[in-house]
Amino acid sequence: MAESGSLPTGFGELEVLAVGTVLLVEALTGLCLNSLTILSFCKMPELRTPTHLLVLSLALADSGISLNALVAATASLCRPTADFWSTGAAQTPRADLADYKDEGHRPRKQAASMSWPYGSDGCQAHGFQGFVTALASICGTAAVAWGRYHHYCTRSQLAWNTAISLVICVWLSSAFWAALPLLGWGRYDYEPLGTCCTLDYSRADRNFISFLFTMAFFNFFLPLFITVISYRLMEQKLRKTGHLQVNTTLPARTLLFGWGPYALLYLSATIVDVSSISPKLQMVPALIAKTVPTINAISYALGSEMVHKGIWQCLSPQRSERDRAR
Repeated sequence: MAESGSLPTGFGELEVLAVGTVLLVEALTGLCLNSLTILSFCKMPELRTPTHLLVLSLALADSGISLNALVAATASLCRPTADFWSTGAAQTPRADLADYKDEGHRPRKQAASMSWPYGSDGCQAHGFQGFVTALASICGTAAVAWGRYHHYCTRSQLAWNTAISLVICVWLSSAFWAALPLLGWGRYDYEPLGTCCTLDYSRADRNFISFLFTMAFFNFFLPLFITVISYRLMEQKLRKTGHLQVNTTLPARTLLFGWGPYALLYLSATIVDVSSISPKLQMVPALIAKTVPTINAISYALGSEMVHKGIWQCLSPQRSERDRAR
């Protein structure tokens, strides 16, 4: 059992291992399902359509979220042991300690920097990559919703130029907003467990509040509105014809319940002192958000008969060739 000094504030050894295990399961499940989705698009020419391109972009974003979770899981499960700490092998660099003193970071950040094995630059990269893919997943969900509405409710098919433009806009917008904390508007820092990095919500200053509300409007509330309206209009139109073939409520619920806890945590940080919120409770939104890639893969890929065929071809190529021969 590790010494208490080596553990993040508010966590025990078993709790750290439990969170790491949950993250590992979420990461591997999301990676496997979304990798099969991506391979099925490459395998089946029938899936290479403008509408399915939006789903492919979403699968790529969700794979990125799962990779981010895998890094966090590795850092949690491979955390230095008590022997490492007792030998004095782990020392916080003086530059880091100066940062803590000058910037007024929370006391837990020193222990977090010791638990995080990739250094300060690695934390910034991890936070940026996770934020890019998270925003791309949220906005990608809205793009898929609009694409489905256009496909099912208009007489014209979605054009390749439109689909490609949507995908480019989703990723460029996500990269733009994720880069702003690196440039000084907002910032990335350790989460309470100290083995993953995200937006720093510990200081509710004007910088954080202005960034939070602006970013949340364009990258959460607006995509959620587009998703809800698109599926609501599609449901109203297709229900009259009796050809409603897609789940019109699950995507919006996934956005709300998958990313809503993060939004609630960030909003709470602007109202109350974060130190009054339990560190374990602060980790709950991260664990919930990491389930989104699995839910999206089940909703968009495994719920499609055509994607089923593509996945089946990836898993059993020989049998698929025999079926084609028949």
